[in-house]
Amino acid sequence: MYIKNIKLTNFRNYKNQQVELDKEMNLFYGENAQGKTNILEAVFLCAIGKSFRAKKEKELIHLEEKNACIEMEYEKEDRSGKIKIELNDKKNIYLNGIKQSKLSDILGKINIVMFSPDDIEILKSGPAKRRRFLNIMISQLRPKYVYCLNMYLKTLEQRNHYLRQIANENSSQELLEIWDEKLAEYGAQVYEYRNEFIEKIKEKISNIHNNITQQQEELKIKYLSDCQTKETYKEELKKTRQSDIERGYTVKGIHRDDIYFFINKKQVNIYGSQGQNRTVILSLKLAELEIIKEEIGEYPILLLDDFMSELDGKRRENFLKNISNTQILITCTDEFTIPDKMCKTFQVNKGNVENINK
Repeated sequence: MYIKNIKLTNFRNYKNQQVELDKEMNLFYGENAQGKTNILEAVFLCAIGKSFRAKKEKELIHLEEKNACIEMEYEKEDRSGKIKIELNDKKNIYLNGIKQSKLSDILGKINIVMFSPDDIEILKSGPAKRRRFLNIMISQLRPKYVYCLNMYLKTLEQRNHYLRQIANENSSQELLEIWDEKLAEYGAQVYEYRNEFIEKIKEKISNIHNNITQQQEELKIKYLSDCQTKETYKEELKKTRQSDIERGYTVKGIHRDDIYFFINKKQVNIYGSQGQNRTVILSLKLAELEIIKEEIGEYPILLLDDFMSELDGKRRENFLKNISNTQILITCTDEFTIPDKMCKTFQVNKGNVENINK
């Protein structure tokens, strides 16, 4: 799997830019705020359907324009394709020239793994970041997961609204059974997907982390959820019903799921050093890479944003040397070379990308 080319029109700080990519390694270097990460953001947008950093899609449109367009041609082992995303008052998505009705229609067409400095927040920040990591990974491989998760969140919003009606308008509590039934149904389905992939991560990440740390650290993962089965979740909802009414929101559910990471039985985000936190994230991303390869039969595209700031020179070199059959897009502030690795190098300056291998 690899991306052949990317065309950007009025996207971020790019007015009109086309980039032809190498099948293996592609390095984008330049000073900060020149547009390097915007290239990776465009790839992420075509793969996932959303930006990994913009809260509002109008932020993706060039300041002087009202419309933007991203086009990306790709090759997989069994087919080629083209994804086009138009941004204006709304987002239009096209797959091979055909307009798609749902965002989920493009999920899985291009598979990616992204590694960036902000990923440290998966460990350091609250559980929402960890759930987001799971959501992005699973949605690429199980499109139905997106439907189940969206239905759960929609039902959760409706249940919370009715909880406030009970408190403020003295509405009947009996109708909560309807929302509880649906919430438990979708919640159990989401749990099954998450648990499946967390088990896959557990299988991979321990050996990966052992190799990175030369057998000095044992990494374990623990998944906590209120919703392991439909029936047990319905029981939890009954137990917390009165407190839910008083609060006006649902306390228990997969919207509160969390994952804990332990090194040598100590919780990483509390007791781990900065280096240990970074190594855990690196191990997590490599595990994700391997899981996707097992699922689809070919490696996903690897996006490495501000890569040099996360790893020292030796680790960076060893990391890249041990990745094969994977297209890699790297951004950094300085040009560098990796022994025995061919690399197509681009200099990025003020929204202009120049291939310096010519």
